[in-house]
Amino acid sequence: MAKRTLEELQKRYNSAAKPGARPAGRRPWGARAPMKKPANTKAIVKRLFGYVMAYRWRLVLALLCLLVSTGTSMAGSYMLRPIVNNVANGELDAATRVANLGNGLVLMGVIYAIGIGATYCQSRMIIGVSQNAIEKIRNDLFNKLQTLPVRFYDTENNGEIMSRFTNDVDNIGMMLDNSLMSIVQGSVTLVGTFAMMVYTNIWLTLITVAFTPVFMKLGSAIGAASHKYYSAQQAALGAVNGYIEETVNGQKVVKVFNHEGTCKEEFGMLNDDLRSKQMSASFFGGIMGPILGNTSQISYSVTAGVGGVLCALGKFDIGGLAVFVNYARQFSQPINTLSMQVSTIFSALAGAERVFNIMDREPETPDAPDAIDNVKLHGDVVLDHVTFGYNTDKVILKDISLYARPGQKIAFVGSTGAGKTTVTNLLNRFYDINEGSITIDGKDIRSYKRDFLRRNIAMVLQDTHLFTGTVMENIRYGRLDATDEEVIETAKMVSAHSFIMRLSDGYNTRIEGDGANLSQGQRQLLNIARAALSKAPILVLDEATSSVDTRTERHIEIGMDHLMRDRTTFVIAHRLSTVRNANAIMVLENGVIIERGDHDQLLEQKGRYYELYTGKKELD
Repeated sequence: MAKRTLEELQKRYNSAAKPGARPAGRRPWGARAPMKKPANTKAIVKRLFGYVMAYRWRLVLALLCLLVSTGTSMAGSYMLRPIVNNVANGELDAATRVANLGNGLVLMGVIYAIGIGATYCQSRMIIGVSQNAIEKIRNDLFNKLQTLPVRFYDTENNGEIMSRFTNDVDNIGMMLDNSLMSIVQGSVTLVGTFAMMVYTNIWLTLITVAFTPVFMKLGSAIGAASHKYYSAQQAALGAVNGYIEETVNGQKVVKVFNHEGTCKEEFGMLNDDLRSKQMSASFFGGIMGPILGNTSQISYSVTAGVGGVLCALGKFDIGGLAVFVNYARQFSQPINTLSMQVSTIFSALAGAERVFNIMDREPETPDAPDAIDNVKLHGDVVLDHVTFGYNTDKVILKDISLYARPGQKIAFVGSTGAGKTTVTNLLNRFYDINEGSITIDGKDIRSYKRDFLRRNIAMVLQDTHLFTGTVMENIRYGRLDATDEEVIETAKMVSAHSFIMRLSDGYNTRIEGDGANLSQGQRQLLNIARAALSKAPILVLDEATSSVDTRTERHIEIGMDHLMRDRTTFVIAHRLSTVRNANAIMVLENGVIIERGDHDQLLEQKGRYYELYTGKKELD
C-alpha cells in the first residue's frame, strides 16, 4: 500500500460520497454517506434553542434569578456613589461619616449576599437544563441511527459516527454549560448597565457607547474567522478518529503486510493537519478577549479623563464619577466575557452542524399505515422478475425469478459480486427493489411492517458480531424471551454446547471486544445458535460455516437439517459441499441466474456449476 497524500486521506475520511453510491463488495474503510447541505449558523442556533426550550420553566426560574443577580450587582455598584460622596463631604464630622460609611457597607454586603444566592440558584438550574438538553440530543442522535437504512452503514465510517457522539456532543454540552447563561447574563447586564449609565450621566454614556461599534466590528471579524477554523478543526478531528478506528480494527492486517510505517506516516499527516487547524482555531478564539479587553481599556481611560474634567468644573460629583467608571467597565465586560467563550461557541456550532447532518439523513421508508404485523408466516417466498441496483447507473440483479416453499433449502452459488448476498438484502428490505416483486405467503413484503418482517427472517452473516455480555445473553439476543433451557438446547443443536462448557464459566462466560477471547469458528457458532433460537420461519445463511473446520461443519449440518425442517432456508456458499442437499441451487453470474436445479441435475448439465464443483474452473 503506497503512502497516500494528505489530500487523498482528507478526501477518503472527510468528504461525502457521491449520492447513491454503494461500495462494491465490502464497505470501504472511511467512506461516508451523502450529506445534505450544512445548515447556516442561524438555523443551528435555532435548533439548539429548541432543545433548551423543552425545559422552559427552569429557564424562567433561572432568568428570574439572573435578574435578581444582575439587579443586585447594579444596586451594589450604585451604592458606591453615596458612600464616596459621604466620605468626601467635608461638612460632616468624622464620626458621622464613619457611621454612614459603616451603614453603607453593611447595606452593600446584604445586597451582594442576595446576589450570590441568586447566582448559585441560577447556576444549578442552567446546568440542569443544559445536561438534560444534551441527554436529549444524544438520545435523538442514537435513535436516529436506529432508523437509518443499511445503505448508511455500508458507506459511513464508524470512527466518524463515534466522533459525533463524543467530541461534537461534548462541545455542545460545554457551550450550554458555560456559554448559554453567559450570553443571557451578558445581555441583561448590558441593558441594565446602560440604563444606570444614562441615569448617572448622559454625556459620559455617549462617549462610552461611541466605542461599541468598534467592539462589534472587531468581534464580528474575529468571530467569522473563528467559525471557519473551528469547522475545519472538527472535520479534521473526525478524520483522525476515523483513521484510528480503522487502523485499530485492522491491526492484524496492518502487521501481516508490514504497513506499520505507512500507517505512522499517514496518521502523522492527519495529526499534523489537525494540529495546524486547532492552532488556527485556538489562535483566533483566544485573541478576541485580549483585543477587545485592550480596546475597552481605551474607552475606560477616555471616559475617566472626561469625567475628571467634569468633576473639576463642578458639573459632576466624585461619587458619581466612581460609579460611572465602574459601570463603564461593566459595560464592556459582557462583550469581553462573550469573546472569551467564542472558542467554545464556534466549536459547539461546528459540532452541532455535524450532529444535525446525521439527524437530517433520510430514514428508511416508513411502513404503510395498514402494514401487516400480526399474522403467522409460513415462509412461502417468491421473487418475480426482480431487478435491482444500489445506484441507478449500475444494475446488480437482472430479472431474477425464483420460489421457495416452506421447508425447502435454496442455495446460491457463483462468483464474488454476482449478486448472491444482494438477494438476501432485498428479502429483509435492507434495500427496496427497482422492478418486479418479492412476496411472502402471497403478499408483497412491502405490505408487512419492517420489524415484523425481520422478526420472521433469521440471518447468519459471514461477518460475526457479538455484544459485550455473557454467552447466554449473546445467544438469547435472537429471542429475548427464551428460557435458559431453550438457549442450551439450541446450542446443543448447532454443536456449540461442547465448546461453551469448556469455557471458564460456561454459559456465564463474559464476552468482550466482539468475542476477542473466542476463535472465529466459535464466534460463528454463537451467531448460528442466535439465529436458530429465533424460531423465524425463514432462515438466511450467508457463508455461515465458512469459519469452522470440516468436522464442526458436519456437526452443524446435522443440527441445521433438523432446524431447517420446517423453515424456508436460503444458503449462500462458496463451499459447494455444503449445498449438495439443497432442494434447488441457483447459479448466479453478473446478476443473472444462468443455471438452476438440484445438485445431480446441475452436474448432469456440465455447465458452470459442474466446472465449479469439479474444480475445472475455480470460483472467482
